[in-house]
Amino acid sequence: MSAVNEIKIAIVILNWNGKKYLEKFLPVLQNNLPDYARIVIADNQSSDDSLTFMKANYPAIEIIINPGNEGFARGYNLALKQIKTPYYILLNSDIEVTPNWIEPLYELMESDKSFAVCQPKILWYDKKNTFEYAGAAGGFIDYMGFPFCRGRLFADLEEDHGQYDTVEEIFWATGACMMVRADVYWEAGGLDEDFFAHQEEIDLCWRIKNLGYKIMYTPHSKIYHIGGGTLPKHNPLKPYLNFRNNLIMLVKNLPTKNLFPNLFIKMILDGVAALKFLTEKDPTQAYAVFRAHMRFYVTLPKTLKKRSHIQRTIKNKSLPRIYKRSIVRQYFFKGKRKFSELKKEDFA
Repeated sequence: MSAVNEIKIAIVILNWNGKKYLEKFLPVLQNNLPDYARIVIADNQSSDDSLTFMKANYPAIEIIINPGNEGFARGYNLALKQIKTPYYILLNSDIEVTPNWIEPLYELMESDKSFAVCQPKILWYDKKNTFEYAGAAGGFIDYMGFPFCRGRLFADLEEDHGQYDTVEEIFWATGACMMVRADVYWEAGGLDEDFFAHQEEIDLCWRIKNLGYKIMYTPHSKIYHIGGGTLPKHNPLKPYLNFRNNLIMLVKNLPTKNLFPNLFIKMILDGVAALKFLTEKDPTQAYAVFRAHMRFYVTLPKTLKKRSHIQRTIKNKSLPRIYKRSIVRQYFFKGKRKFSELKKEDFA
């Protein structure tokens, strides 16, 4: 592809106390930056010396300072409103890019106007032949709203042997690294700021699909992700956000005929998850599930208003790439540990 002078892509890194990642990965990013892309740091009022480091070492990189720790969703929305480019790339600070990682993403998006979002192949930084948890080779959900990926079912991560080396339509792209058309991002309403963090990118992709666009994956772009840097695995805030946000996402986006039966089953499964935490002598995680449900009920009127708007604006009712079976059942009761073991015909 020939070089262009106009800036087409803003690579926006949301930073909160991430100086160690900026030190480590910004040089690699700068060395693999085409002339039609620029870097922007959106800072959520870091209390480390991230900004001092940036100003001393990268004075040419634009910095947008948010008014506080706004979380992932609002932090990005506030920053992206100030950026005028046709495309955004939302990029986590704990990612190492590779040579020519942007070009395949850009070429894919330019090839079809119906492609609104795409993501690269995401591998684990600490084990580079293994897919990484947050995104792997593209995200999917089952009819109950449980997210999973090509290359990752629950906590089982596959090694990369080229088994997912085809460009594919997916259901959701990871917020760790997603390229999105700016106009579609705002047409869909941006990230839902009530989510704060976790599953907000799945909700955004679902709303974008409702508008008739496609979410894509390309293996021709590859990055390495550390993962888990902001919220450690056993932090009770993580299950709280995941369980609460998943319920909110389902209420907002499920078709009316599926809403009540799916929610009923989902709540039973959440109860089973809480009991599992208790049997594992982890009461803080069980309590996080309880808190998530209580907060979901408190905010339900607001969520229903969002649902009303979304349902009125749906253009695509078929929603391709939803898995028609229960991934929980396939994984825990049928022993399926790889995406490739799922039947293709079970994806709507």
